[in-house]
Amino acid sequence: MKALTWQAKRTVTVEEVPDPKIIEPTDAIIRVTSSAICGSDLHLYEVLVPFMDKGDVIGHEPMGIVEEVGSAVTNLKPGDRVVIPFTVACGHCYMCERGLQSQCETTQVREYNSGATLFGYSRLYGSLPGGQAEYLRVPHADYGPVKVPSVGEDERFLFLSDVLPTAWQGVKYANVPEGGTLAVLGLGPIGQMAARIGAHLGYRVIGVDPVAERRAMAARHGIEVLEGGEGVVEELRERTDGRGPDSVVDAVGMEAHGSPVAGTAQAAVGMLPSSLARTAMETAGVDRLSALYSAIDAVRRGGTISLSGVYGGMKDPMPMLTLFDKQVQMRMGQCNVQHWTDDLLPLVDDPSDPLGVLDLKTHTAPLDNAPEMYEKFQKKQDGCIKVVLKP
Repeated sequence: MKALTWQAKRTVTVEEVPDPKIIEPTDAIIRVTSSAICGSDLHLYEVLVPFMDKGDVIGHEPMGIVEEVGSAVTNLKPGDRVVIPFTVACGHCYMCERGLQSQCETTQVREYNSGATLFGYSRLYGSLPGGQAEYLRVPHADYGPVKVPSVGEDERFLFLSDVLPTAWQGVKYANVPEGGTLAVLGLGPIGQMAARIGAHLGYRVIGVDPVAERRAMAARHGIEVLEGGEGVVEELRERTDGRGPDSVVDAVGMEAHGSPVAGTAQAAVGMLPSSLARTAMETAGVDRLSALYSAIDAVRRGGTISLSGVYGGMKDPMPMLTLFDKQVQMRMGQCNVQHWTDDLLPLVDDPSDPLGVLDLKTHTAPLDNAPEMYEKFQKKQDGCIKVVLKP
């Protein structure tokens, strides 16, 4: 089959790889009909290079049609249309039973002291082949896949794999008070949906992004928008009676603009041999923290910051005096996708499209064009916000 493979920093190629097969009785094989490129895929493309191996099949936002199931899978049958959550969870361990599927004890990657295995996401998360491919082996298919209606555009349901639950969890973790104000830093795919979810839940939402096309997309959905830059904290305070927003979602993460020192550190680590680079990333502070620092400065005293953007450094400097003095609460973590499915499935199945899922994709491309779409997405060219690949 064809699959998108990681080859080197900023280099991905479509190659012929072996077709997946049933290995465990709880496996399923799906024929992928759509697979999106995620903002966190760009971390593999640029920053998490030391944890990648040449030939890794990437991608973790797929959906498709069930082709084959293992003997222990009774909830699915060939022909079912399913979305595949990016987290691989068993559904019955201590963590899964508490709604913490991203910490699944059955699939934890203990070699790196990481949480649950993820599709197509480096050694840190199990090196499991991902979904930017023609076919995908799905472990724990007796629990993970989400069955969706057999009719309707893929893009109505596709984002249940990652974008929607990640954004939903980010807003829930932000603990916005009734009638409160939520600021969303970064209007990439997660930020777009976090902003819309906040508005859907009745909050005043202010979105911040330097890219005009991203601000325009958010504005179409009733979101107040700011360009950001040096004065963004003051602007957010001015719009909130001088206090700052009640809650902030940081949807940017480790590759934020405006962090030149950390950017240099990331580049330097990327030039080391893989074994040394892995050690450096496991022990050093290499995240670009400008978005997080802005969130800390902007949120009102006693407010909450929710981190949806991915961070990966182990020694990042944090302004503890400010956090303590302002009594800031912080929540974060990999999304527990399956925990939020029941909340989200009725919304995406609603013909009125209350979250605007059909207005998120900006580019569709065949799998063969994936390398150029990665470059376009990373460089924010041609208004690229969300890419859907069609194998």
